[in-house]
Amino acid sequence: MFIGHFGVGFGAKAVAQKTSLGTLFLAAQFIDLLWPTLLLLSLEEVRIAPGITKVTPLDFVHYPISHSLLAVIGWAMLFVGAYQVLRHYQRGAMVVGLAVISHWVLDFVTHRPDLLLYPGASERYGLNLWSSLPATIAVELALFIAGLWLYVRSTKPIDATGRWALWGLAAFLLVIYAGNLFGDPPPSVTALAWVCEAQWLLVVWGYWVDNHRESRSAP
Repeated sequence: MFIGHFGVGFGAKAVAQKTSLGTLFLAAQFIDLLWPTLLLLSLEEVRIAPGITKVTPLDFVHYPISHSLLAVIGWAMLFVGAYQVLRHYQRGAMVVGLAVISHWVLDFVTHRPDLLLYPGASERYGLNLWSSLPATIAVELALFIAGLWLYVRSTKPIDATGRWALWGLAAFLLVIYAGNLFGDPPPSVTALAWVCEAQWLLVVWGYWVDNHRESRSAP
């Protein structure tokens, strides 16, 4: 899953209005932001296997640090603690923690059985929504549209940047998603990892958008 995670980030703004969209993107997409660095360090492993699913050519061979459930819960707890210390906003801390965990839940729905409950486990889990391209697109777009709608409903632009940067971000995410679905497989794992590192720019874009919008409940 890709665009659905950003839908979670958008939608979470309606619950934690004092938390920046950039931070919510960071939380919802964190384990996929961590994963390419672990690939480059050879601490986790993926194989490019075109045809392994209807949606992605990636065979996630070994990724317990970023994607096992126990590790994800640990990352979520770190997010909660760090956010509470830095921002002193309890609701925001809980929401970013849940956003981190939501990533594993959504991956569990979409992935082949390749997810671990804890590092070293032998059993792997996944409901394999990726076995159907139409179903995957329907679920992801529904999450994205719902999240974007909640964000637009709960915030308003304070200038032209706040309006057009948001819709530019939404359009750019849709273009990336279409490229992921219908483009050629990555030429190598290293190239894949570096492209995935560029997702940090989407987090920065989220901060930029949110700096030019405010809560609709603000005076």
